[in-house]
Amino acid sequence: MRVTKAQAERNRAHIVATAARLFRERGYDGVGVAELMAAAGFTHGGFYKHFRSKADLMAEASASGLSQTAARAEGRDPAEFVENYVSREHRDGRSDGCTIAALSGDAARQPADIKTEFAAGIEGLLTALQAQSDTSGDARQRADRAMVIDMLAHSIGAIMLSRACPDGSPLADEILDVCRKEILTSLAQGNSDQPAARSPEA
Repeated sequence: MRVTKAQAERNRAHIVATAARLFRERGYDGVGVAELMAAAGFTHGGFYKHFRSKADLMAEASASGLSQTAARAEGRDPAEFVENYVSREHRDGRSDGCTIAALSGDAARQPADIKTEFAAGIEGLLTALQAQSDTSGDARQRADRAMVIDMLAHSIGAIMLSRACPDGSPLADEILDVCRKEILTSLAQGNSDQPAARSPEA
């Protein structure tokens, strides 16, 4: 039975979504093409109708996962983002969580095209988080960007360190609790340093 172009596109999107989830859960080397296709409900042979190689799928799945992470950050101020991100729920939900926290270590050892996708994805997340600021002026915008980069790096590091500990380890929770508190304190101090908004009548 001939597959329509629209169905083929849906099949490809489903494979990419399945791969993004499995890669976050197990890493790029933790799942093979045959297992991945089986999880998506297709045969191994069908893989090459959609992708030239596993590396191509890795890049596309990474881009998909990274865009989802940025989309989830839209509309959240940095403090709200941290409360949700630096949490036990996120720590334990690797397959549905942030692609950056799940795969940054793997991406650092991958070819340039994977790193390029990560750079674009990280930039997209920074943009989504910084968009909540209504400050103007180049200096203030640079300061806001620096604050968001610092917040994001600490948040990702907290999740990665916690995941490196056994699931039942008290240290896993201690890392999350300490880092979340320190990041939120830093954000509050940064906001208090901003000049008060001028009233329309001023």
